[in-house]
Amino acid sequence: MAVMPMQRIGIYALKNRRKQILELLQRRGVVEIHAGKADPSVFRQTDTAPAKARFENNTNTLQAALEALDKLEPEQKSLFAALEGRTPIALTRYEETVRSVSETLKTASHINVLWKKCADNRAEILRLETQIRMLEPWMKLDISMRTIGTASTSVFIGSFPEEYTEEALKAKIAEGAPDVDGVVVEVLSTGAQQTCAFILCHAAAGLKLETFLRSIGFTYPAEPSKRPPRERVQHLQSRIEKLQAEIEAAEAEIRTYKALRGALQYTIDYFAMRIEKYDVLGQLWQSAHVFVITGYIPAESAPALEAELTKGYDAYVELEAPDDTEDTPVLLKNNGFAAPVEGVLESYSMPGKKEIDPSTIMAVFYYFLFGMMLSDAGYGLLMVLGCGFALAKFKNMEPGLKKSLKMFLYCGISTVFWGVMFGSFFGDAVTVIAKTFFGADVTIPALWFVPVDEPMRLLLFSFLIGIIHIFAGLGVQFYQLARVGQWKDAVFDVVSWYLLVGGGIVYLLSMQMFADMVSLPFLLPAAVGSAGAIAAGIGALLIILTAGRDSKSPVKRLLKGLYGLYGVSSYLSDILSYSRLLALGLATGVIASVFNQMGAMLGNGPVGVIVFLFAFIVGHTLNLGINVLGAYVHTNRLQFVEFFGKFFEGGRRKFAPFTAKTKYFKITEEK
Repeated sequence: MAVMPMQRIGIYALKNRRKQILELLQRRGVVEIHAGKADPSVFRQTDTAPAKARFENNTNTLQAALEALDKLEPEQKSLFAALEGRTPIALTRYEETVRSVSETLKTASHINVLWKKCADNRAEILRLETQIRMLEPWMKLDISMRTIGTASTSVFIGSFPEEYTEEALKAKIAEGAPDVDGVVVEVLSTGAQQTCAFILCHAAAGLKLETFLRSIGFTYPAEPSKRPPRERVQHLQSRIEKLQAEIEAAEAEIRTYKALRGALQYTIDYFAMRIEKYDVLGQLWQSAHVFVITGYIPAESAPALEAELTKGYDAYVELEAPDDTEDTPVLLKNNGFAAPVEGVLESYSMPGKKEIDPSTIMAVFYYFLFGMMLSDAGYGLLMVLGCGFALAKFKNMEPGLKKSLKMFLYCGISTVFWGVMFGSFFGDAVTVIAKTFFGADVTIPALWFVPVDEPMRLLLFSFLIGIIHIFAGLGVQFYQLARVGQWKDAVFDVVSWYLLVGGGIVYLLSMQMFADMVSLPFLLPAAVGSAGAIAAGIGALLIILTAGRDSKSPVKRLLKGLYGLYGVSSYLSDILSYSRLLALGLATGVIASVFNQMGAMLGNGPVGVIVFLFAFIVGHTLNLGINVLGAYVHTNRLQFVEFFGKFFEGGRRKFAPFTAKTKYFKITEEK
């Protein structure tokens, strides 16, 4: 349970050592660099934006080429690829990459040209296919669609927004234009609300006929073909075949570069490191001959880095403790039991300046509450085996994922414990299987009690856990105030609530009416209840008198004190919220039992066995997934709201060192 102490670091060195020192700091990953203050008449900062933009463009070029290659030749990955982590690669490969960057960029650019050609050809094919679809209604026409007539005839090639037969269209024209003689009509195709037609008449009547045709919705084709439609379609299809052949040739050439996937990936990581380095380089103060690096470093890492810089790079290193006004970053360091929940804490906030790292005490309650919500030994065993196998098998796993799996491993152990206590192993699977398929009466007895049979008992136990959890949060607040000498605040803001809430609970436990209402198996003596009532009264009085102690006005102090006393309602709601332990615990067991009963409905025949296996596997997989998610969400809520609400404010930022933020490979140094 520790927030690592930080030191402010200043590194001063000759400018010709800048590259080596920056690369060393990037490999070590223990310094968070910040641009300090310097005399602008002596020092200046370098504008690295153009170089960073160039590196980013190179990265985009490489990434686009890699994506094209992955689409055509997907990388063969195992089912557990996400657990394998980045591939370790020796530092010496870094220098090799520097020498081959230019060649790799040329290859990536060529791949992108080929891929763009494929994309352009596909777009052109789509356009040509659209033209073919537009020509399909005109396939019966054996002349150019642009034909408008001859010296003695007028020709109209177009469409109507209604379905017509030849007879109906001729009748329509005869009725609407009776003085136009010798009209020839050929319907080329009909479709939903469309008729494509060829119409011919004497040239002298052309204008009159066109006027009538337009009045009934006649329109010319938007893109009339110069050639007869059938010839045009054949021409378009030949173009499509040619474009498709070009696509296949380009894709085949791209596939020949699949052996260069590793080079593309490493070069992407190389430029990612350079972008990070140049981002830092732009923050450094530099003169004609020297440069300055300032930032923060964990105190435990400072001596080793100082020795390495002074001996190997002739740098001067200045270390000092930051003052209370500085925005120092936070780095947590915990043992193997508490470290897995650091990610949960970080998702909420990092500890404030005067706050402790609550990871250890949080871990105890986190695993306890998670297991109690899931509370099935079978599910817990699956979690333990799955997480344990992954942790043992994949040693190179990323640190964040490793912490998460360790957290669920401990949660699984807790789930097994509570499953044994409550007698749940895949619900009542053992009982159902024994009775359905073997005609035997076998049960796994609960080591404590069965929640479905005694829900009130579990509810009371949930409230007890909630009280302990909340009081532990108050205890942390007392410790935080006491260790900085704020003893009065510790008494007024913590002890008063212990007296009020704790005394009130003791008094309730001595009341016969309350005991009958919740089926309490015991009753505290009246004298103990009276003592609890007195303690609660003292606590209430302390809150009224001290909650508004910052105000100078006696009236304001009293009003703030009364408002502070109203906060007892939040404690009641906090305690009641632990009823979710009952709800989720019962839900897991009940749903599991329902799936078991569904699977056993067809008896012990061959069909019954198949149905049971299907219901068991599918049902319990769904139940496990849903309830693990539910337990995770609600355990986080109990930590963030009920527990952290009593002592934790947070607000600081996580330590973000200058390091190699690579995507595909993990740089290692040869010993």
